Amino acid sequence: MTKKVQKKHPLLKILLSIFLALLLIVAGYAAYVFIAYNRLPDNLALDVHGNASDSVQPETEYSVLSFNIGFGAYEPDYSFFMDGGTQSWAWSKERLLKNMNAIQSFLSSTSADFYLLQEVDEKSTRTYKVNERAMIEESFAASNLDNVFAQNWNSPFLFYPFTQPHGKSVTGILTASCFDITSSLRRSLPIEDTVMKIVDLDRCYSVSRVSAENGRELVLYNVHLSVYTSDGSIATEQLRLLLNDMTSEYEKGNYVICGGDFNKDLLGDSSLYFGISGQAYSWAQPVPAELFDDLPLSLVAGTNVPSCRVAEAPYNPQQFVLTLDGFIVSNNVQVLDITVVDTAFAYSDHNPTLLTFTLLP
Repeated sequence: MTKKVQKKHPLLKILLSIFLALLLIVAGYAAYVFIAYNRLPDNLALDVHGNASDSVQPETEYSVLSFNIGFGAYEPDYSFFMDGGTQSWAWSKERLLKNMNAIQSFLSSTSADFYLLQEVDEKSTRTYKVNERAMIEESFAASNLDNVFAQNWNSPFLFYPFTQPHGKSVTGILTASCFDITSSLRRSLPIEDTVMKIVDLDRCYSVSRVSAENGRELVLYNVHLSVYTSDGSIATEQLRLLLNDMTSEYEKGNYVICGGDFNKDLLGDSSLYFGISGQAYSWAQPVPAELFDDLPLSLVAGTNVPSCRVAEAPYNPQQFVLTLDGFIVSNNVQVLDITVVDTAFAYSDHNPTLLTFTLLP
């Protein structure tokens, strides 16, 4: 009996060593994630690039395009692992570059006066280290547009999915203007303070200022609110901060426009408009109407086509779709038209949204 027990000792030691090694790796990785996690400071001044000139004028028609480009990966056959799909990177570097070129061609074809872009990557693992920010900035500079970039998050290396780890992601929001952006600021948004902050990462909105000829300013807000949260409520708190900031600018006499991806159902129940119902996604809650009570601000969203598809599978006509993208405008901005551009989700899991407006005298 003694000899048999002794023969088991080497195997037990090997198994114990393997278990301890795995435990050490997991603990080390968890420590790395928490140590590497950080948030940029609030009220961070942003660099404005470009040589645009001139000021905006009241009673003149302008247009602004908001577009979440989905880091250039979301072609119609793409699904994303965080939404229940299979892909963690763009299909290939070649397909990513082709899609980014198509996005840039589309942006040029709209000839908008202002652009508000979200999910623009800088050398992320999922985009094969392609600097999408530099590509788009170069394109805007060639068209004599001012542009400014605000980093939305910079995530540590994610080792999941194990077959193709998502890796490190650096992504942000990019604002461009045919008119001179005199200054720009990055404002930090509240995020969850539990372990969910590792999933939600950092969040922000940018505030860019354009002079108006009547002595006021057109203040442009670019935003991409949280999505991967415990119950979706943090996006409401983010929205509350944003609205307070916008109201303060309006009370100074400025014109205020915010566009972006709100990760809220801006139509209340998009299935009533598009005839496709889906499971209750925690992040796809309606915007609480009471947030706008007594505020000099209005929420406007297009109802002609949906602005987003849920990317748990490749795109198909029966897929759950809704409108997450739109604008908030102050009462001194007259909305002439708002249209969701139907790209059939050819470039992204989002369709672009185009707002036409004038500034009241």
